[in-house]
Amino acid sequence: MTSPVVSLLCRAFVGVLRESGVSRPRLLLARDGRASGTELLRACKEALTACGCDCEDLGIVATPTAGFMVEHTRAHGAVVITASHNPIEWNGIKFIDSSGAAPAAALARRIITRFQSGLAVPDSSADCRGVSGGRDDADSLHVARVLSLVDRDAIASARIHATIDSCNGGGSRSGCMLLESLGVSVTQIHGEPLGYFERTPEPIEANLSSLCQAVAHFASSGAGAASSPSVGFAQDPDADRLALVDERGRFVGEEYTLALCAQRILQRVGSATLATNLSSSRMIDDVALQFPPSSVRRTAVGEAHVVAALRECDGAIGGEGNGGVIWPAVCSIRDSLGAMALVLESMALSRLPLSQLVAGIPQYTMIKRKMNLADAGGAAAVQPALARVCEAYAGERIDRTDGVRIDLACGWVHLRASNTEPIIRLIAEAKDAATAQALCVRCARVAGLRL
Repeated sequence: MTSPVVSLLCRAFVGVLRESGVSRPRLLLARDGRASGTELLRACKEALTACGCDCEDLGIVATPTAGFMVEHTRAHGAVVITASHNPIEWNGIKFIDSSGAAPAAALARRIITRFQSGLAVPDSSADCRGVSGGRDDADSLHVARVLSLVDRDAIASARIHATIDSCNGGGSRSGCMLLESLGVSVTQIHGEPLGYFERTPEPIEANLSSLCQAVAHFASSGAGAASSPSVGFAQDPDADRLALVDERGRFVGEEYTLALCAQRILQRVGSATLATNLSSSRMIDDVALQFPPSSVRRTAVGEAHVVAALRECDGAIGGEGNGGVIWPAVCSIRDSLGAMALVLESMALSRLPLSQLVAGIPQYTMIKRKMNLADAGGAAAVQPALARVCEAYAGERIDRTDGVRIDLACGWVHLRASNTEPIIRLIAEAKDAATAQALCVRCARVAGLRL
């Protein structure tokens, strides 16, 4: 991901916008906290203004903040320089369409095809070049939207203490701002965009020892009295994912984030349609069963697919099991800010600590495996492998939306080729580890793959 690559991708995006009838696009720009983002954002801005786009630079902000601002300002889209949860040596680019969401698959293909074919928009004449500016109110506006949707008084009166690990990223400012505005006592770690990350960025248990220790220390220090419940929040570098740590400093697991937020929304509205992808936990289905006639729409893996399903069914909330919650009332992108607010509201209104809220949701064991695509026989081997799985599980509930997912009484298993890496992913979930492992082993065996 070099400056020339960013330039060509941005010009391809502009070409697609022009094909859609936007003669002079007005775009928002943003980035996460990586040092490499400075150069890449400069290349982005230079390319966009050169081909006749007007740009507003939001600075280092969360990806959902950029999506919210597209909707708020009625811009034609946004470009975010971020590699999300990937390590510091990576960088990447996320486009956001005029609705404030990740591009749908068809639009994404058009951008990529233009990029790969070299169909980039050339420079405009000198008198038609775009102009660029900046604004620093994106975080406060995003926070204000979230605040307007939750019970601030109840959260403040609960006297909650939150420790937030912002991974030196785009949510560093807005995450702390939100918590303080909700009347929560805040300890922030890894909260400055330093250009590098003080921990490995993906918000999984192996990378969150500092957060777990900080929450546990607060509880053991005597500051965490019963009247002051504690919770830990972990963002990734572009703050579109949220992982949770309970009051004892125990990692809860990113799969619980969506289930807890969906539960809170259904407690508010009574029943609704929810959406998530095929690789996410059954916990959300169990939550929906508690609020009939609620239902869950399953989609292909990818944020854009979940957003499309939410829009088609006027869904109340959705997301993915990686800690990515999409609350359409806030924005149409996975958003750690909205997720934090819903978890805090649940704690405040129930007067229960996070550990007890989690205990109220049926628990499962999920096993994830990945196999090198080349070792499996390359891309040509994927479809025959999926066909063998369907044949072996004939008579069971089969979903071919994205690879193949088999739902059984004891659990489910999902086999698919990755969209982003040259691997095949195999995920299984069941009530216990032995059953989940058995599902993995059998699926791989009938597919002709070696775990």
